[in-house]
Amino acid sequence: MTLFSLLLVLGWERLFKLGEHWQLDHRLEPLFRGRQRFSLLRTLVMTLIAMLIVWLLVWSLKGILFGVAQLAFCIVVGLLCIGAGSVRLHYHRYLKAASHDDEAAHQAMAAELTLIHGVPVECSEREFLRELQNALIWINFRFYLAPLFWFVVGGPYGPVLLVGYAFLRAWQSWLAKHHSPLERAQSGVDSILHVLDWIPVRLAGVAYALLGHGERALPAWFASLSDRHRSQYQVLTSLAQFSLARDPHMDKVETPRVAVALAKRISLVLVVVVALLTIYGTLV
Repeated sequence: MTLFSLLLVLGWERLFKLGEHWQLDHRLEPLFRGRQRFSLLRTLVMTLIAMLIVWLLVWSLKGILFGVAQLAFCIVVGLLCIGAGSVRLHYHRYLKAASHDDEAAHQAMAAELTLIHGVPVECSEREFLRELQNALIWINFRFYLAPLFWFVVGGPYGPVLLVGYAFLRAWQSWLAKHHSPLERAQSGVDSILHVLDWIPVRLAGVAYALLGHGERALPAWFASLSDRHRSQYQVLTSLAQFSLARDPHMDKVETPRVAVALAKRISLVLVVVVALLTIYGTLV
């Protein structure tokens, strides 16, 4: 059932999810607007309440219509939590503006894409394009690879873990857009996601390492297993850059396209892995 649900979700997302309508991040905005105090405890309580609601729904639908109701609910949850939605629109608008040499528009869209980790002040064009590549790699991880991981490992209750992760992702993005770095730090959301991303980053990282220069990428991946100091963003993007180094584009249109194409290949590889594990009975 996991593989079937996943394939339906990914197929629908690629064909029809082009905006915010089917995005959990957008649906949670009214809830986030009322938050004025920030702490790790408040973040945990909000997340656990969201997960509890989904768990109750999954449990209550069990066995109804021979499992069809539960399957439909899992697919809807997957559609809300997996996929970039409006971020994909920002990416396409960036490409359109960059191809027409609209400096103001393409810089505005680049700022949206690099919202979470930002770009170094007064960086060169080459450094800016590398950071844009890293941001796109991270967006693919945040909206596709990590949600896919939690959806799969949760088994029958994958939607519960998926909603928990997507809730934290949405909360982090909201804080980055509308509040100060201090308030975001007080919320503790970055620390929680740092822990949750540890295993998914290493799994995605080994895929990037295998597609990159093996003599350098694989030792770097093994070193990341004991790395407790760098952020998960730095670990993943440094591994991805081994593969991106094969195509050192300096063009503001082609450079991000290379990163997105690589991210799509990694996503496809992981879906194939899930399919093989399902076929051989490891997953259900």
